[in-house]
This record gives sequence, structure tokens and C-alpha cells, in this order.
Amino acid sequence: MNEAVDDATLRLRITGKVQGVWFRGWTVKTARGLGLIGWVRNRRDGAVEALIHGPHLAVEAMVVASRQGPPAARVTEVVAEKALASDEDLAGGFTQRPTS
Repeated sequence: MNEAVDDATLRLRITGKVQGVWFRGWTVKTARGLGLIGWVRNRRDGAVEALIHGPHLAVEAMVVASRQGPPAARVTEVVAEKALASDEDLAGGFTQRPTS
């Protein structure tokens, strides 16, 4: 896969009151608005996980936005780690995946 030099890929793990508050839907809408590709899903441990890829500044904006989330969310922590993305991860724009 060819990536632009300015592109970044991060895996986010967001904890707090982040399930049952429209966090995944908000993430899809926000990420698409920033021109990002990747995915978001609930985790069985109560966290939300996302893989975000795109221009560095847009990725950073998504990390900042995730610290707040949608109005009903109460985010306690956002852990962001550099990640590698497969072609499958990046197919289809920004999507919502099933719980893992």
C-alpha cells in the first residue's frame, strides 16, 4: 500500500461512558467529515476502539475530538498508538464494525 508522506495511522482505545451513547455513530460522522478512513467498534471490555488513517493534521484533530465525544459520552481516557493498516482496514471509507 502506498501512503502519502503526510499520512498517519493510529489505533485509538477510548474508555469511560462510551457505549450506549452514540459514540460509534458520532465517530463515523466526525471521521468522514475530516476526510479520514478506517473503522470504529465497541469492545467487549466496555471501551471503543478505532483505527484512523489520513492526513496527519486530520488524524490529530480526530484524537482531540475523541477526548470529548458526543454529548452523552463521558470520556476518561484516549490511548493513541501508531498502527499499520491493511488494505481491508482502509476499504470502504470510514465504517462501523461489529463488537470485538
